[in-house]
Amino acid sequence: MMRILIDTNVLLDVLLSRDPWVTDAARLWAIIETGKVAGYVCASTFTDIFYVARRLTDLNRARMAVRLCLDTFEVCAIDKASLELAEQLPGRDFEDNLQLASATQYSLDAIVTRDADAFKGTLIPVVSPVDFLASIAE
Repeated sequence: MMRILIDTNVLLDVLLSRDPWVTDAARLWAIIETGKVAGYVCASTFTDIFYVARRLTDLNRARMAVRLCLDTFEVCAIDKASLELAEQLPGRDFEDNLQLASATQYSLDAIVTRDADAFKGTLIPVVSPVDFLASIAE
């Protein structure tokens, strides 16, 4: 079974119904729920989801967003080794580096994101939700 890391932006597309990306992100989420693909998220993603959802909606929706993710995805734990690896990566955004470090430590097959530039230079394939959906439909 393919194991993929889902970038925070893709999760927020579903949770906040962000057009025009929500359709493809929701299709990806549904495939993960069926068990056809294993979806992983970095533990730090939960604080980001809560913060953004709380800011844009309300406390109850923010908590519900976190619960939906906990019910759907596997969680990549963050420890000192993860943080040290992220700190050594060349990317300019520590959050993205931490997601890449998690995908590396968990030997995941791909990172699915709308921001492929944030993960340049990785050996792990980085694909958009559209491209990932097309690849598993083949």
